[in-house]
Amino acid sequence: MNLLKKILRQAATLLAIGILCVSCSHIQPLTDSPWKPIQLPTESNIQDLTFTSNPQHGWVVGSDAAILETNDGGKTWENRKLELDSSKYRFTSISFAGDEGWIVGEPAILLHTKDAGKSWERIALSSKLPGIPATIKAIGENSAEMTTDIGAIYATQDAGKNWKSLVSGAVGVFRTINRSPEGKYVAVSAKGNFYSTWAPGQESWEPHNRNSSRRVSNMGFADDDRLWMLARGGQLQFSSPGATDKWEEEVFPAQKTNIGLLDLAYRTPGEVWVSGGSGDLLVSTDSGKTWLKDSNVEQVPSNLYKILFFSPDRGFIIGQRGIILKYQGEAA
Repeated sequence: MNLLKKILRQAATLLAIGILCVSCSHIQPLTDSPWKPIQLPTESNIQDLTFTSNPQHGWVVGSDAAILETNDGGKTWENRKLELDSSKYRFTSISFAGDEGWIVGEPAILLHTKDAGKSWERIALSSKLPGIPATIKAIGENSAEMTTDIGAIYATQDAGKNWKSLVSGAVGVFRTINRSPEGKYVAVSAKGNFYSTWAPGQESWEPHNRNSSRRVSNMGFADDDRLWMLARGGQLQFSSPGATDKWEEEVFPAQKTNIGLLDLAYRTPGEVWVSGGSGDLLVSTDSGKTWLKDSNVEQVPSNLYKILFFSPDRGFIIGQRGIILKYQGEAA
């Protein structure tokens, strides 16, 4: 009888622990999603999205030379055709400063407009350019910064006629590269086993070893002078303020280790969104301490690769095969 009581007590204890663990691992859902899925009139994979000086006038670019235009703030989009020698170009980046814009892609191509995209001029690139253009950032009148897929950084101040190298040597083939508003860069190596940083005035990239056994998938700049790092297994870390190789304790926003996180972006200084594969989308309204899951977006049949906020009330998430999400209002 005593043995039976002992077994029942142990069973009750294990059950209580199990219930506690389930409640701890459960992530609360948003009661109302602020994102609206939009299917663009294309099956191409979208790579980048931006707006001109007019917040209603924007562009997206992608594979198969896809370029689409909106004139209603991103509610609807229409295909535009450029006069190119091939439809096999993969446009990887687009950027505007006012009505002056730039597009880069592969095979190596650079396009420039001064009239908000009414007409595009192709600018010849040197055959000695190290790597293929990967990203472009419009800086101001006739000025832009361009990176290549091996980490070369170039700047022009005469509308692309001449380019000046900003780094001596390249970082090597990278998985992702992101730029801060101040002109700093962070790049993750192709295998995710190290990352590199560069700031204006430095002669070359500074390499850093990853701080765990998990391979890094993406990195970028937070709004408070910190870096953020996404690693395999759903891991997120923030660096110490002002540091590039000192990291705070890791967190798992989805509270599970089989999720693949792909991108992170701030809507406001305290509100952070993280996206991942299979429609995973999470938000923290306390700078990453606690997280909520947007379960409605899980129904979208797409990985969510890139989050872009142009202001607190204007945001987009880029998915696959012509799917994007448009921010509709504050999360509940």
